Amino acid sequence: KIQVQSDGGLIMAIISNATTIADAGAFSASLGSMVLIKTITISSGTSTVQFAHGSSSVVFDNTYPIYLFKYMSVHGANEQELVIDFSDSAGSDYDLLHQTTFFRAAHNEAGNDGNMTYVTSRDLANSGARPFLTVPIGTESDNSGSGELYVFNPSSTTFVKHFISNSNISVGDGSSAGSYSQNSFVGGYVNTTAAVTGIKFEMDGGNIDSGIFKMYGIKDS
Repeated sequence: KIQVQSDGGLIMAIISNATTIADAGAFSASLGSMVLIKTITISSGTSTVQFAHGSSSVVFDNTYPIYLFKYMSVHGANEQELVIDFSDSAGSDYDLLHQTTFFRAAHNEAGNDGNMTYVTSRDLANSGARPFLTVPIGTESDNSGSGELYVFNPSSTTFVKHFISNSNISVGDGSSAGSYSQNSFVGGYVNTTAAVTGIKFEMDGGNIDSGIFKMYGIKDS
């Protein structure tokens, strides 16, 4: 039994079985731990989607210990992978080194083929190349890629900067892979102890023709 005591419309206490579980001044609704920082919507050919600290209302510093990026319905001009790159100069230079590992699971529409593969060709070994988030996204009108990327403690000046990503793409009959759903898992780190203050999303070749990109900060508590 839960009893709510009030005083002229002001809730004074919530009592369950004669035990006060919340009283005035001690109870508040959570405002949420994930804060939307910026949304970028692409509707025509764009080479780069960038989130750089201090630019266009972007916050990418020690305000949050974790940053989450979501990318939705990304469609490219060519059958290419979605890649990322990091900067320690708020986007003025993207010249950092990356260490990554990459595997993916695939299943076709016909239901007669499925596999899981460690994709060594997309691994990076302390490389200046851009980390892959996906395998090639199909270019048919209904093909796209969606996923999310976590970046941990980017403002640290002690540790390297870890990131993990999970993406799913669709490719149609006109692609080199056939009609498949392909789920990619990527993990790695930016090999620098400098604070990372910028990130950009690109296709490995050609433009991003459409897609929605969101940046969130995740609070400590």
